[in-house]
Amino acid sequence: MSSIYEKYGLKQVINASGRMTILGVSTPSVDVVDTVKYGLNHYFEMKDLVNKTGAYIARLLDVENAVVVSCASAGIAQSVAAVIVKDNDWLLDNLHAAPLTVAHDIVVPKGHNVNFGAPVGSMVALGGGRLVEAGYANECSPEQLSAAISTQTAAILYIKSHHCVQKSHLSVAQAAVVAREHGIPLIVDAAAEEDLQCYYQYGADLVIYSGAKAIEGPTSGLVIGKHQYVEWVKRQSTGIGRAMKVGKEGILGLTQAIENYLTQEKVSGAQMVEKMTPFINNLNSLTGIKARVVWDAAGRDIARAEIHFDEAVIGHTTSEVVQALKTGDIAIYFRGYKANEGIVEVDVRSVTAEQLNTIFVCINALLAGEKNA
Repeated sequence: MSSIYEKYGLKQVINASGRMTILGVSTPSVDVVDTVKYGLNHYFEMKDLVNKTGAYIARLLDVENAVVVSCASAGIAQSVAAVIVKDNDWLLDNLHAAPLTVAHDIVVPKGHNVNFGAPVGSMVALGGGRLVEAGYANECSPEQLSAAISTQTAAILYIKSHHCVQKSHLSVAQAAVVAREHGIPLIVDAAAEEDLQCYYQYGADLVIYSGAKAIEGPTSGLVIGKHQYVEWVKRQSTGIGRAMKVGKEGILGLTQAIENYLTQEKVSGAQMVEKMTPFINNLNSLTGIKARVVWDAAGRDIARAEIHFDEAVIGHTTSEVVQALKTGDIAIYFRGYKANEGIVEVDVRSVTAEQLNTIFVCINALLAGEKNA
């Protein structure tokens, strides 16, 4: 069979930006792919499949309940709808049109109201919620979170992500205490997080993960939590969740990926440092570039290579370098959140040693005025 790249005229990609949606997130293992294939080629009673795989995942993670959804963003929308609609059959069918008289405010720390590829507020609105910000962009204490809660509050939403403000914000455990004090649920979006149990153990009622990021499953999402809340999420399959349904192959593939994730040895940050050290040394041999190891801003055991471009020396802005490498014959993608500061990061988790050398060669060629080949 001809290469997919050739068939559709696609460019090959070196993904040095991490497990990002715009690049297809991750590459599942062979047994996950085989499980997806099995799912595609067989029939199931879907409600039975949802319930029994959910129960299986719940046992693996030692939580009350679990359900596979189409993606983490759908998990946010369906979780919001779940805590608003609950068991109300009429509202399940009419959430899109009803003037809401039930509690539907979703309180989020202001520094967590971010765009992760789409706005958090859009996901809340899809679920019928109204976003209410607590605290400030650079500060949210338990007291400030509590002050934003009213009789119209349906839940607290906490976004655990590197996109969010990290300083002067309360922890998940502190948010759980506030939620308990007010008798409302805490929803935690932990899409890219690597620990599948801690946020539930901290007291969250619903926790949402991406199935395709740390877990390295197919495109999918996972919602775990307290039994009743997860059952309300499941009910949304005949509400707003119908437009976000996950297929049999995604359900089975993610279930297998979770099982693998819990049993297989993970690559440590120290191993990532070892992998990137020759690459960093090569970069530091170039005029106008300084490279070093940096650690994940959200506290995960992830090491990355930080590249600082001296724009006056290299004669290009960092944004120009990033764009040129994206548009070359091989598309190279960095983490470019600090490009305005002259800095990019290289995530080595999805990059081979050979690809790291290709990145170095392309940077060297670009600085020398050659075409990225």
